[in-house]
Amino acid sequence: MTRRAEWPDGPEPGGPASGNGTADGFAAERGAAADGVGARSGRRSRGGPGAGGGFGEGAGRRARSDTTGSGSPSSSRAGKGEPRGSGEPRDPVEQARGICLRLLTGTPRTRKQLADALRKREIPEEAAEEVLARFEDVGLIDDAAFAGAWVESRHHGRGLARRALARELRTKGVDSAVIDEAVGHLDADQEEETARELVARKLRSTRGLDRDKRLRRLAGMLARKGYGEGMALRVVRQALEEEGEDTEGLVEPL
Repeated sequence: MTRRAEWPDGPEPGGPASGNGTADGFAAERGAAADGVGARSGRRSRGGPGAGGGFGEGAGRRARSDTTGSGSPSSSRAGKGEPRGSGEPRDPVEQARGICLRLLTGTPRTRKQLADALRKREIPEEAAEEVLARFEDVGLIDDAAFAGAWVESRHHGRGLARRALARELRTKGVDSAVIDEAVGHLDADQEEETARELVARKLRSTRGLDRDKRLRRLAGMLARKGYGEGMALRVVRQALEEEGEDTEGLVEPL
């Protein structure tokens, strides 16, 4: 989807009256949106950040193409947020756009992550807000899509439960309502099935230990991944029983 939109009080992106890095930056940004933003398209990869780097590769390729593909030196400077001339001051909007495009190369980011980066670089709040709003409008920032892809990737790649996933998303500044919707796609049955798979993979390494130590080690592994105590003990106890371990006397919490 190509969106033809103008920035307030500015020339049309890529228009004939534009002959500097700012115009090239607008054209690059519009090209990223036209190329199809991975976050808004809803395409999710299971090879995400928890599985080794598949998360957000499309966004990274687009950002690299947009900042270097025009063949214009001014375009390259705009993407990096560099000044167009040695004696010419930086335009904060252009600088903010370059910082955001660079950070989006390789992985998607939440709005808060980008806002924090701009604040750290001392970008004026008004310029930062303008760029962040524009990026949301064209789909380069989409916290809902980010959260959904993060949950799918981290659950399948690392076996994280809903509680751990919600905690990670909070640290990235995702809104609570968006988090609830994203983790809500994991139901209790799916979560328990993943817990069983995690225990089955770890079970062999605990053989030779006494029963209570095996129980603590396996249940502790599940707890670190966000599984509740009741589910963790139930899953571990069943796995030990299937191995012929005597679980008499092990009491599950209510």
